[in-house]
Amino acid sequence: MLGFLKQPLVVRADINLNVVALTGMGLLSRLWGLTYPRAVVFDEVYYGQYISLYMKRVFFLDGSGPPLGHMLLALGGYLGGFDGNFLWNRIGAEYSSNVPVWSLRLLPALAGAFSVPMAYQIVLELRFSHCAAMGAALLMLIENALITQSRLILLEALLIFFNLLSVLCYLKFSNLQQHSPFSLSWWFWLVLTGVACSCTVGIKYMGVFTYLLVLSVAAAHAWHLVGDQTLSNVSALGTWGWGAPTGRSRQCFSALSQACVCCHLLARAVALLVIPALMYLLFFYIHLILLFRSGPHDQVMSSAFQASLEGGLARITRGQPLEVAYGSQVTLKSVFGKPVPCWLHSHQSTYPMIYENGRGSSHQQQVTCYPFKDVNNWWIVKDPGRHQLVVSNPPRPIRHGDTVQLVHGMTARLLNTHDVAAPLSPHAQEVSCYVDHNISMPAQNLWRLEIVNRDTDRDVWKTIMSEVRFVHVNTSAILKLSGAHLPDWGFRQLEVVGEKLSRGFHESTVWNVEEHRYGKSQEQRERELELHSPIQVDVNRNLSFMARFSELQWRMLTLRTDDSEHKYSSTPLEWVTLDTNIAYWLHPKSSAQIHLLGNVVIWASASLATVTYALLFLWYLLRRRRNACDLPEDDWLRWVLAGSLCCGGWAVNYLPFFLMEKTLFLYHYLPALTFQIILLPVVLQHVGDHLCRSQLQRSVFSALVVAWYSSACHVFSTLRPLTYGDTSLSPSELRALRWKDSWDILIRKY
Repeated sequence: MLGFLKQPLVVRADINLNVVALTGMGLLSRLWGLTYPRAVVFDEVYYGQYISLYMKRVFFLDGSGPPLGHMLLALGGYLGGFDGNFLWNRIGAEYSSNVPVWSLRLLPALAGAFSVPMAYQIVLELRFSHCAAMGAALLMLIENALITQSRLILLEALLIFFNLLSVLCYLKFSNLQQHSPFSLSWWFWLVLTGVACSCTVGIKYMGVFTYLLVLSVAAAHAWHLVGDQTLSNVSALGTWGWGAPTGRSRQCFSALSQACVCCHLLARAVALLVIPALMYLLFFYIHLILLFRSGPHDQVMSSAFQASLEGGLARITRGQPLEVAYGSQVTLKSVFGKPVPCWLHSHQSTYPMIYENGRGSSHQQQVTCYPFKDVNNWWIVKDPGRHQLVVSNPPRPIRHGDTVQLVHGMTARLLNTHDVAAPLSPHAQEVSCYVDHNISMPAQNLWRLEIVNRDTDRDVWKTIMSEVRFVHVNTSAILKLSGAHLPDWGFRQLEVVGEKLSRGFHESTVWNVEEHRYGKSQEQRERELELHSPIQVDVNRNLSFMARFSELQWRMLTLRTDDSEHKYSSTPLEWVTLDTNIAYWLHPKSSAQIHLLGNVVIWASASLATVTYALLFLWYLLRRRRNACDLPEDDWLRWVLAGSLCCGGWAVNYLPFFLMEKTLFLYHYLPALTFQIILLPVVLQHVGDHLCRSQLQRSVFSALVVAWYSSACHVFSTLRPLTYGDTSLSPSELRALRWKDSWDILIRKY
């Protein structure tokens, strides 16, 4: 029974020393002197703020991408014991002793280091030589811009790592498809492909293009499986040990073939579609679990979202009545939230008799949208058939379709609109609080309530949860935030109008109750005191994760970022030729400095390799149309797959920037560059194997490749002081490094 103990336990492992050596060199190049400089470098001032908010569990909104990248950077701070107490307000500011610089920069550095051996493995999985694979890895190793970007608290190194991991995992899975489908390793690499793709999208939205690239290649491969009965039958026979099919069993094998193909397609759908979707939701779930406290960014979110956070609005709204009833005192917030979050507001000032353009007004009390909490934001929901302004016992809840009047709490005037042009939007009606000037302009103050997100036509109007529209009974105009800023007579507050020409649903016409209490004072003086001192009734409400996720995702996609020009912003055309650089950091006392500056030999060669591949691919394609096959079928398929992934990876990570209206920087090109670098040795091997006809030509070509790589190493060594920033150079040495007039090399004037 215990006989197995008589034999020694032996474990055998195949270790690729090339991978070990490349990993070691990658770690050395990225981790060496990682804490230098101990100061905020360029965009560390941006990402560091979010790390601090994670440490303090304070909610924030960042439109640059999903939260996985920020969470990974914050993980470094958590592992280093960072408490979040540092003011990230200035590039070059020295880190205080409580900031674990090495830990914060560790994960991007590791991602950059592991990208080196990953490039080696990708080329091998593409079935090219070890020499070509080593070439790709060594080019990744000495590329100056990749080193610089991976040594700082930035996201590009993480994005590149998961880009390459997605491609590598899929290639490993694809190669296993030929001889061991549905094996444990086959499932491992397939599932890991889906996980890596989800992480790519989770770092930055640009990662979705790499994900779509992998999906496209997977779809092309899956298409070839449809109807491939040979693959299915061989798989089935190998699995169950059946012999060759006889005539009587062919129908059985045909059905088995179809079932096997369906299993292949289902496995790919689950791994490459379902798992990434679930992972993406998981990123946001963790993000929202971590950030449970109210912060400076939550005002752009809905009232319901804000109320789900600890502190802030949640502290104000806790215990509010849930159902809005006749006599309720409410504040009405615009759901649109643009240009800034604001609340329906009125004050005693009236519209001017005559506007600057000569048009007249009703000279009634102004109604605006005010971006700050104020006692003049309170309104009382009144029953048009009764005079009372208090909630009855029991309360009479208001439902979808009911007619109401809105009474301004502090002035007791009714919300009104009429056929008078709005001050800044003459196509719309003016909205006012009615003042009877005895000029034959009757009050028109009846509004029909429409609950936009209702489930039934008898839904009750609920605090925070219900999104409502107010439709004017007399004119059918809809209460709308125009977003225009009123002149000084309107105190620069936002214009509110009655939109008579409805152009379909828009959030600017939707409002929700944020603060709510049941009014108990009928007299105006007592009511004013009540508005300053609310009485609350305990009602508990929660917002589901999917509701919070949907709102947060929408806000992130529609959030407008500052698109102003930056000193170091650039255009996509400048990236390919490396006509630009970014000065990341300058030593406060010496001339030591860090620049994002690429290895010009590698950048130029990578672009040339991409053009060469495209021309060769078109040439071969035209020749094949003429039935002239210059390459064996296996070599042709290998050549097409390499181009699909490498040229495709470059294209999907570069070309979309031409369509983006945002401030762009050189580092946006780095993910595309890595695919070009991997393609470069592939093209070199192809030229050596297929275009060099004689041994002499191959020898000369090999010598040229060695000379070319030596020049790339020389450029790396020359630019090293600007990559690591640990060497102070003289003004003449700095001028010598300015190889292009467009490069901004910082030279101190002593």
